[in-house]
Amino acid sequence: MEFRELECFVVLSEELHFARTAERLYLSPGRVSQLMRSLETRIGGRLFERTSRRVRLTPLGERFLADLRPSYEGLANAVHRAKAAAREVTGELRVGFLATPTEVVTGSVRAFERRYPECAVELVEIPLSDPFGKLRAGQVDLTFTLLPVNEPDLATGEGLNEVSYQLGVSTRHPLAARTGIAAEELADVPLIGLDGPAPRVYRELIAPSVTPSGRPIPRAGTVATSQEGLTQVALDRGGMLFCTPTAAHHRRPDVSFVPVAGLSPSIMGLAWVKAAETAAVLAFEEAAAGHAHRVEPLVA
Repeated sequence: MEFRELECFVVLSEELHFARTAERLYLSPGRVSQLMRSLETRIGGRLFERTSRRVRLTPLGERFLADLRPSYEGLANAVHRAKAAAREVTGELRVGFLATPTEVVTGSVRAFERRYPECAVELVEIPLSDPFGKLRAGQVDLTFTLLPVNEPDLATGEGLNEVSYQLGVSTRHPLAARTGIAAEELADVPLIGLDGPAPRVYRELIAPSVTPSGRPIPRAGTVATSQEGLTQVALDRGGMLFCTPTAAHHRRPDVSFVPVAGLSPSIMGLAWVKAAETAAVLAFEEAAAGHAHRVEPLVA
């Protein structure tokens, strides 16, 4: 039995007028009639007597109303409280991040918690090879990820940064001493890609299959995390692309990072499940965008 049918029945029993009931519920009179016919079919009897001049409850309708009202009011209050809670920005918000909590991540958290001190942020690391698994499982409320995202069930915010790529190679690699390379030179560098369920669009952002002109880029195996990738790089088993802030974070004596010119920039943004969108999720996205542009959002 649908809540909308019960709500319509209760309001109609109070108004005893289809047009006024429709107005209160923001429905058409025809939709009110349809809901009542559906409810009466479920019940198996007439709940209202209808004439051209009046509407009144039948004895069955009066009994049903008396039995229903306590449960209906409890359910209606529960729905009201849930809606109110969904508009609140309190409690805890779980935010995923990929590989490295760069300043975009930590700065966004600080900006959000300054504006909403009653809502604490818990940062959760997201596997590089499975960017949306924890999001869809409800283990995080939203996550930092690479844009664009082409997933019908997910919503995304605006880009929070645009940074260049660097190629990680072993210090023994012929390119290690270079001050920079062109993107077309990647056709001669086997790239380390990703394991796991990452979608194709995302895999291409981490390890493109062709250069900008369309030359194939060879593969050098796959990994699940940045640390696995760095280990393979250090062993000279291939190169791996990193955004510049992540490369700076992972400096180590056995790996060289060489800037790559000619690739589209790496863009970070936020993603969340459309069906699980809350006021807190939208508030965090707004705070992150404000931080990215160094503009603090006004308190509503």
